[in-house]
Amino acid sequence: MNRVSEQRFGEWVAVRTHENGHVAELVLDRPKAMNAVSTELGRAIAEATAALSADRTVRAVVLTSTHERAFCVGADLKERNSFTDADLSRQRPHARAAYTGVLELPVPAIAAVHGFALGGGFELALSCDLIIADETAVVGLPEVSVGVIPGGGGTQLLPRRVGAARAAELIFSARRVEAAEARELGLVDRVVPAGQDRDEALALAARIAANSPVGLRAAKRALRLGFGLDLRAGLEVEDAAWRTVAFSGDRAEGVAAFNEKRTPDWPGE
Repeated sequence: MNRVSEQRFGEWVAVRTHENGHVAELVLDRPKAMNAVSTELGRAIAEATAALSADRTVRAVVLTSTHERAFCVGADLKERNSFTDADLSRQRPHARAAYTGVLELPVPAIAAVHGFALGGGFELALSCDLIIADETAVVGLPEVSVGVIPGGGGTQLLPRRVGAARAAELIFSARRVEAAEARELGLVDRVVPAGQDRDEALALAARIAANSPVGLRAAKRALRLGFGLDLRAGLEVEDAAWRTVAFSGDRAEGVAAFNEKRTPDWPGE
């Protein structure tokens, strides 16, 4: 039986654990504002991701929303409308910590997107390794239309997904992209029927979490650190990651389980 437990981080973020604690669901729960990222919400995301990063039992994370019509609409512009320049400068470290917290999760992370995922909301999704969207999803980075730029990683993460020219067109035009086109352009990885994004993402996370926790962390580290390097340097990153798993208890258990035709009981070390 899959028991679910929940821990709150502030008023608007929850972490739910599934699959014996191996799958964690990071829940955006500010429904009255469509999960607009305020200073308080940013702090809560940073705190939650720090806790998840420190939890060695977690093997996969799914980022979800409780709002029926939005994943996250980006920065809280109502809050920012009252900001002085000094206020905005003080907020910046908290905002960066939220996006970086998701980006630097040491285990595979999947965004489950429905409805609007705009600006900082789409940047939270881009900070994950995979994005599963339902048919209602609308994504985009419209920051230049309000006088700023994507500042939660968008100018760096989007071209890594779709290439420099396509990212430039999307960022410069500030246009919104619906689910079918988003899949065609590579903005999301999979499109599922309306209302099924969370279930599909949790199911994928459960499949991922059945694998070696040491292997998962090392594979993510190699993918992230090696991307953008020349091939020789990338292979050195891969070799270093391989060495962390080759002499681990997980490797020994994985080989033994394969030969004994049984499910591995991963020691996680």
